[in-house]
Amino acid sequence: QKEMNETYDVIVCGTGLKECILSGLLSVKGLKVLHIDRNPYYGGDCASLNISNLFKNFREGVEPPQSYGHNRDWNVDLIPKFVMANGKLVKILLYTRVTRYLEWKCVDGSYVYQWKKAGMFSKEHAKIAKVPATDSEALKSDLMGLWEKKRCKKFFVYVQNFEEDKPETYAKFNPFNTTSEEMMKKFKLEENTVDFIGHAVAMYRSDAFLKEQALQCVKKVQLYMDSIGRYGDSPYLYPIYGLGGIPEGFSRLAAIHGGTYMLRTNADEILFDESGKVKGIKSGEEEAYAKTVICDPSYALKYEKVKKVGQVIRSICLLNHPIPHTKNAQSCQIIIPQKQVGRKSDIYITLVSAPHCVCPNGIYIAMVSTTVETGTPEAELMPALDLIQPVMDQFTKIYDLYEPLTDGKDSNLFITKSYDATSHFETATEDVLEMYKRITGSELDLTNLPEDDEDQQNCLIKNNRNYFKTQG
Repeated sequence: QKEMNETYDVIVCGTGLKECILSGLLSVKGLKVLHIDRNPYYGGDCASLNISNLFKNFREGVEPPQSYGHNRDWNVDLIPKFVMANGKLVKILLYTRVTRYLEWKCVDGSYVYQWKKAGMFSKEHAKIAKVPATDSEALKSDLMGLWEKKRCKKFFVYVQNFEEDKPETYAKFNPFNTTSEEMMKKFKLEENTVDFIGHAVAMYRSDAFLKEQALQCVKKVQLYMDSIGRYGDSPYLYPIYGLGGIPEGFSRLAAIHGGTYMLRTNADEILFDESGKVKGIKSGEEEAYAKTVICDPSYALKYEKVKKVGQVIRSICLLNHPIPHTKNAQSCQIIIPQKQVGRKSDIYITLVSAPHCVCPNGIYIAMVSTTVETGTPEAELMPALDLIQPVMDQFTKIYDLYEPLTDGKDSNLFITKSYDATSHFETATEDVLEMYKRITGSELDLTNLPEDDEDQQNCLIKNNRNYFKTQG
């Protein structure tokens, strides 16, 4: 192992997705970067583990059953998330060309949970329905009745045509000075439709968005609509071999640009000078020096630089069947809006399986997550667990959520936020972009991505296999 007694421009502690994106971007910018992790693998909380490491992480001392097969067949994500096809993470991947290190597969579909009231010929009941991705699916969908579909279509046409810098597209409705709730009322949308749009399309975690500026809701719905059809009928993508490949890809980018990586290396101490600014780290008897240190919250706990803002519970469930009522989808997302089950925050289910090279044939990995609201977190997952039964095996953990107390400019110690319960990386990517601006003093320009055939066409859809592959 290389000695670390050197001076760097930046030291990064932890190889989670956020830390790896930042080290890759800063290395490309020409900075000398040292990147360490206490674990023997890349990814930190975003790692994808083989079956032995999964058991070691959740059941120390217990060996996985032989029937689970070989380690090479497993890549189980610790944090379940999908990637929005036109989201900021994909734009960063294209900007840095990290796409060339990864292969992707479209997620088969997104579903939403609804509680149906009793009708003339039916009892009240819970059901899941596919979020339409095409016009034909929208016509056939039973998410809403015929007249409501017409009202909903008017809303989506308005959003599709809306341009922030063109008042003529506002259609006598100004989203700058009205709330999302007022916008929904303008289009006379029913309560369940508002729930579906807010949580399954705009991807809000709670109903707080209804009291917020309508413009933000319009932008989120536009992102979802722009993502559909970009690389397939689904707005979501997932990397072959699991999410752990994304931080590894950015690590490779940093290494190509001179970054130094050391696994199994802990930051025993973050060093500060007399003025309170960081000057480096200490690991064992070695020290490395830099005027900027980036780390995940776990490296900063003892310095009282972060605050706990809540908890999230995540449960990895191994199944021997697809999730019922999803038309045997090999991958999907199910969103349970908070109001449908009497909660304050949504519950998320993500499903991946053998076509993604994450588990053996015949096995499905369903990952359930939500923000903890009570003293019995496991019980909060029951509405989701009831949808995916029976479960072969289950690995559940409660994670504390942390945020930095300051923006880091006072000490040059920049701390990332913990990963929330959402099923996508948009909030995580926003944290990265904000930190990049604070660290470098300039925004990362994602507006002028490569458009020529060689670069823009790096990502192809292979229709017969339903994934896009990057040409190295």
